[in-house]
Amino acid sequence: MTRSTAKADDRVGRARQTLLEGVGREIASSFPGITRLGGQIVAALYLTDGALSMDDLSLELGRSKSNIFANLRALEGAGIVERQRAAGLRHDTFALRGKYPDVVVGAYIARLRRVVLDKCALCRRSLDQLGDATGPEADALRDKLGSLLAKYERFAALYADMVPNTDGPIDLEKLADNLPGAVFSSIAGAARRALGVASAEEKKAAAKRR
Repeated sequence: MTRSTAKADDRVGRARQTLLEGVGREIASSFPGITRLGGQIVAALYLTDGALSMDDLSLELGRSKSNIFANLRALEGAGIVERQRAAGLRHDTFALRGKYPDVVVGAYIARLRRVVLDKCALCRRSLDQLGDATGPEADALRDKLGSLLAKYERFAALYADMVPNTDGPIDLEKLADNLPGAVFSSIAGAARRALGVASAEEKKAAAKRR
């Protein structure tokens, strides 16, 4: 191996490791129960463009098969990874359920949907337990719970109307490409107004109205 080839191999290794660590942090911070190793598994499967066994992943990432297995189960539960058994093979292999990062986007949106629906159910359970209790404390709690439930129900309706209720990858690039420019601008403007971050044109228009 020449010196230039060795340097190139070093750069490839560093770049690969940077991606593994970055995706590891991303996944771990977004999905409870999945560690940075789980995110590194996702990156390794993406870079492989195919399925890998636990032995392959253990060798690739330098971690024990027990740690690999625990994270694979969590990734399966999140809908990011699927288990496969090819004809003639004695062991399972694992692959992403779709393209990266589409599969992670889909899993994250599905998780947000579940969180919102769970919070709706939580508020209803709390209101049921409160029942017809009377007094200032009960009235204040009822108001708080009712307001929170109304907000979560509105979020749930927004998800139902705007986000496909699908269990799988979501290609945000394709979604953006197929979204009419006027609709995209309208949504972007509404988001800026909701966040109190107006564009220069919107500030001028608001100043004229005043």
